[in-house]
Amino acid sequence: MEGYTHMNVTNNDSQYSLPNRSIKFIKESNLLNRKNEERLNSAVQVIDKPIKPPKPSRNASYRNTSEVPVRRLPQAIIIGVKKSGTRALLEFLRIHPDVEGPGPEPHFFDRNYDKGLDWYRSLMPKTYEGQITIEKTPSYFITEEAPRRMLQMNPDVKLILVVRDPVTRAISDYCQAASKRRVMRPFEDMAMLDQSRGVVNTTWSAIKIGLYQKHTEKWLETFRREQIHLVDMQKLITEPAKELAKVERFFHLSPYITDSHFYLNRFKGSFPCLIRKGKVHCLDGRSKGREHPKVKKYVLNRLRRFYAPFNARFYQMVGHDFGWPVV
Repeated sequence: MEGYTHMNVTNNDSQYSLPNRSIKFIKESNLLNRKNEERLNSAVQVIDKPIKPPKPSRNASYRNTSEVPVRRLPQAIIIGVKKSGTRALLEFLRIHPDVEGPGPEPHFFDRNYDKGLDWYRSLMPKTYEGQITIEKTPSYFITEEAPRRMLQMNPDVKLILVVRDPVTRAISDYCQAASKRRVMRPFEDMAMLDQSRGVVNTTWSAIKIGLYQKHTEKWLETFRREQIHLVDMQKLITEPAKELAKVERFFHLSPYITDSHFYLNRFKGSFPCLIRKGKVHCLDGRSKGREHPKVKKYVLNRLRRFYAPFNARFYQMVGHDFGWPVV
């Protein structure tokens, strides 16, 4: 396949000094994050109309009984994809009173499997009968053993996969890594083994994760297609209530989440803020919505061509076209 190589490359970032344009990018990103945080902190003041709290769930009556909530293994898991809005999805789903989930990522099926199911259960929030416990750990998607281990825990578990354009996802992945390092080569140098010949660095994890078709294969070999629900990150941003209504139906929950739960974030052009008890609550501005570097157009086009055949196969595999390039 064009540009697809199995060459091994050592990405030892510590041996490189930081280019001027990378220093400028990081400084601008830090400044933008501070500005976003200031804006988000004052977001309540810029709402045009008073916000009415949403109506309570029709299923919430069981909370008034004498039933004692207990910790349960999750009936649903957000398995990925990294940098595709998994945190936002979990926060949005927890609006529904019949959905509960832990805050931190458990990493049970990839890093902590030897600790056992009792340890895993201890991380879950207490729930009532009829509620859904859900967790999210995006690295499950690319973990070879994860599907088999989940099947052993619960063959009927419901899985959610959040996806976005793989090129944009790779850039977002790079931004997160750059924010945590003192030294980071430009995106173009990380993504390409040879820019002059258009050879893509398929050994870099930010590139490999975007091969959705390859990773999805092992999940469909283990679980039925109807057990896996796909969420479009772009629609989660622009039409959150509609996208979440699909998840409610997938979970067989009564409709609850509506447009009244969201305040579209005019500042970052990113995920909408949540409305809780009449006030606006936004995702952490320091770690979400980072400014992307300006990537060379030639590299962007090359990456789009590289991913195109994989996108086409992924669409065929899951039965849905997400609108990313396929030719």
